Amino acid sequence: MADKQEVRDRLKNIVDNMPEQPGSYQYWDEDGVIIYVGKAKNLKRRVASYFHREVDRFKTKVLVSKIRNITYTVVKTEEDALLLENSLIKKYKPRYNVLLKDGKTYPSICVTNEPLPRIFKTRTINRKWGTYFGPYSNVASMVAMLEVIKKLFKPRPCNMPILPDKIKEGKYKPCLKYHIHICDAPCIGKQSLEDYQQKITMAREILKGNTRDLLRQLTEEMMKRAAELRFEEAENIKQLVALLDNYCAKSEVVSHTINNIDVFSITNDDHRGTAFVNYMHVTNGSINQAFTIEYKRKLEESDAELLALAIPEIRERFKSSAREVIVPIPLEWKPEGVELFIPQRGDKKHLLELSEMNGRQYKVDRMKQTEKLNPEQRQTRLMKELQMALKLPKLPFQIECFDNSNISGSDAVAACVVFKGMRPSKKDYRKYNIKTVVGPDDYASMQEVVRRRYSRMQEEGTPLPDLIITDGGKGQMEVVRQVVEDELHLDIAIAGLAKDDRHRTNELLFGFPPVVIGMKTDSELFHILAQIQDEVHRYAIQFHRDKRSKHALKSELDEIKGIGPKTRDALLKKFHSVKRIRSASLEELTDVVGAAKAKIIFEAFHNS
Repeated sequence: MADKQEVRDRLKNIVDNMPEQPGSYQYWDEDGVIIYVGKAKNLKRRVASYFHREVDRFKTKVLVSKIRNITYTVVKTEEDALLLENSLIKKYKPRYNVLLKDGKTYPSICVTNEPLPRIFKTRTINRKWGTYFGPYSNVASMVAMLEVIKKLFKPRPCNMPILPDKIKEGKYKPCLKYHIHICDAPCIGKQSLEDYQQKITMAREILKGNTRDLLRQLTEEMMKRAAELRFEEAENIKQLVALLDNYCAKSEVVSHTINNIDVFSITNDDHRGTAFVNYMHVTNGSINQAFTIEYKRKLEESDAELLALAIPEIRERFKSSAREVIVPIPLEWKPEGVELFIPQRGDKKHLLELSEMNGRQYKVDRMKQTEKLNPEQRQTRLMKELQMALKLPKLPFQIECFDNSNISGSDAVAACVVFKGMRPSKKDYRKYNIKTVVGPDDYASMQEVVRRRYSRMQEEGTPLPDLIITDGGKGQMEVVRQVVEDELHLDIAIAGLAKDDRHRTNELLFGFPPVVIGMKTDSELFHILAQIQDEVHRYAIQFHRDKRSKHALKSELDEIKGIGPKTRDALLKKFHSVKRIRSASLEELTDVVGAAKAKIIFEAFHNS
């Protein structure tokens, strides 16, 4: 039972830290065999669904009971996830997958090697026939692409062999396709061989994904036809533009131009002194191996030295015989009979980027898993990141943030929240009633609160914060600096969080004069800082609402001479509101507070 619970906890930890990205996932049994391969638009959500208690399919329950490990490979699109799943199922033939037959493979587009090349869809790959593009998981997109090519370039639809010598001898006759304007009849010389081959070259560029120039040309032609009032022709071109614009040329996961190569990339984790080497193997144009291994640096080895160590070790582990190895950086190590290649563009560059993306994702997942077991490690990491970003002399363990709240100057209050170790320390939160400022003056209110807080902390010898964050831009930072540095002569770092036109936090300011600190707004650290800002805003508004509510509820009773807090509280406890107290009879009031006070309250309300 303990072993089952340990397995369940380990799998739950893996699922909790999976990315919400497209990809393929693999389930392994206790013998280290892949028993299921799946695809997902959202890996975390899809895999988590297998472990819900309400799963009622017997086969799914049996599958889940046999899972001992989960691995996955992230890709950029859902279509790529589909293709990767297809490739892995064919390689591993998992027990719980429906086996894919060759007839069910995804279709490709072939451009033949003939003098007058043909362009057609096929599920059979024979490189002797021509060049292949795809395969395409989205068949509708592929058909649309073929329609675009057919309308733009009119490749011949017949499958008979046509030779230039026979054309000159007049051996061919035009077919129906010529008469209905589907083909320009290069077989009888109506279209020159050079013009036909030039159009096929343009079609190849579209199939490679180089559609930008063609889109620009078509758009210009469409606008020209519209200016000449040839609207029907302009509409036809517009439809072609729409088809091209919505077309996704081909997947980076599978490419028939690539066969039997290894792909390696390296991702560093400077905080832990480790590196992650990702390995992918491509056979017959498909990725069928993906693996990431962690290396601990012992003597500050360079990336090149680690790759030189990892490549032969991983190739031996997976029995790879690939003669071409894609790497991200130059290596002095030269294996015998193997060519190292650093791609700059094209399909191989896409594969290297995919490997790097998986390496980065593995690093994030490992970090999350470690930090769940040791939360203090995450807090320390975030504090170090903030220290490095702001170039602070020490870790910002204690962070304080201020905010004001008032309505046209009435019921003016302020609040201070305290975060210690990147976590809220609610026992240290403080509320302030503004005493010296008249009217809605946020700057003066901020100065009063900061002055009161830190002068008192000086007197009491309370530890001062390592960082002050103001809920505002440069103006708020300057008024806080005037009090902290100029008046109180304290050395406390001051930062500011500024918002955009949509009232969303988008900038971190620091320094004197303040400058914008380069930090991604979707980073974990920026989210923590925005959380601090939201927390002080919530705390200040809540305090202001409470004060305003008490003021509105009790002011009329407090103004009655002879009625103290105890009498007021007794009345509110009984009647719940001033309105009900006002409408109560003299007898009802007498039952609560006695005849003398009841008479005073009754006359005060009814005389007024």
